[in-house]
Amino acid sequence: MASTNTVIHRTKSRMRLSSVVPATVTAEEHKVHELTNMDLALKLHYIKGVYFFSRVEGVTSYDLKKPMFQLLQLYFPAAGRIRRSENGRPFIKCNDSGVRIVEARCDETVDEWLAMALGDDHDSSFDVLAYKQALGDLDQLDISPLVFLQFTWFKCGGMSVGVSWANVLGDAFSASTFINLWGKIMADPVPHKSLHIPPDSAKSKLPLSVHPNLITPSFLKRVDSVGDLWFAPNNCKMKTHTFHVHAEKINHFLSDQKPKVSAFEVLSAIIWKSLSKIKENAEETRMVSLCKNKSGERKLEFPSNEMVWSTVEADFWVGEAEVSELVELIFNRRKYENDMIEEMMGHDNEGGEESSDFIAYGAKLTFVNLEEIEIYELELKGQKPVYANYSINGAGDEGVVLVLPGPKCGKEGNDVDGDRIVTVVLPENQLAHLKVELQKNWNIA
Repeated sequence: MASTNTVIHRTKSRMRLSSVVPATVTAEEHKVHELTNMDLALKLHYIKGVYFFSRVEGVTSYDLKKPMFQLLQLYFPAAGRIRRSENGRPFIKCNDSGVRIVEARCDETVDEWLAMALGDDHDSSFDVLAYKQALGDLDQLDISPLVFLQFTWFKCGGMSVGVSWANVLGDAFSASTFINLWGKIMADPVPHKSLHIPPDSAKSKLPLSVHPNLITPSFLKRVDSVGDLWFAPNNCKMKTHTFHVHAEKINHFLSDQKPKVSAFEVLSAIIWKSLSKIKENAEETRMVSLCKNKSGERKLEFPSNEMVWSTVEADFWVGEAEVSELVELIFNRRKYENDMIEEMMGHDNEGGEESSDFIAYGAKLTFVNLEEIEIYELELKGQKPVYANYSINGAGDEGVVLVLPGPKCGKEGNDVDGDRIVTVVLPENQLAHLKVELQKNWNIA
């Protein structure tokens, strides 16, 4: 097998771009999709997902694009573009400009690529399968697509589906629901129910302006206004790595915990403790951010940022704490922060100073609970993914940890909680130490 860089370069050189638009023109009453304060608080972040299929016979580019026309009739904001109102507040103009489709071919097999991607070259290996572009990067902001879908064919007959989804449009659950419905329309193109569209009265139309002297909550990081390039660079080199935690180990971890504790709380506690031991300044890890799905069904909901944000702060040295103590904090001592985020983003600045932007994921070490995300429900020609993973681009320097279902999650019986995939985005030097710490003390690799 060729070197990783060679493989990635070859794959990039064979990319072909096109666009798909809604099957019909979006109705006039839906031409403007107002963005909530929470949407705009997350505008510097991007959801990245990749789904691998071992063998999908006879699937053509046309087969993959055709259901997208119908899907975008339902998800018309995904085909829109960012505009600014007269007072400067961004919104989505639902002008049917479409989503960008990327097609690529690879000389490796799915197994070969996964072996490479799950090693130390995770960043570039997964990025090349889910097109990476920030809003306003290569195109002007008002013509930048909010969604990229990438179809990559492998020499073994397998393929991958990559999605790059602007977080301003919706959270990871919205992205997953979008891609799952695409698969359902492909299998059964009969008309599907319309999505529930929230009333505009629930969304602010006030100028987005944050007073520079307003105290920023410690779980957010204020940055200078990014203008029309919606991306904030890191101050250090960030790397991504995936840990696969098997069902048997999950069950062992949970055996010492209270009945309602999930794998998310235990794995978060272990990583929180481990990183606190690694950090030179233990004070930096006393507070962490948590992010989870809101309760209730979201399958027929409009794309939205409905994740529930909270913080947990320890009044002791985390590195010396028992895992059970940290689980207790995470489970019972959360301070919910959504209202604080809304207040920060909605503060009306009467003085006219230039507004600020914020980093949410990674402003503090952030743990994201995606245990309920249905990433293995996507089907292509009756086949489900052999492996799927999500990550977040644009995370701040403190890093982000995502806990997702593994390929066998929930398939081994009621007494087994199922495999988990833990995707970690951290400064390069911290990640190297974390891998050693987890392998040595917890046998997690």
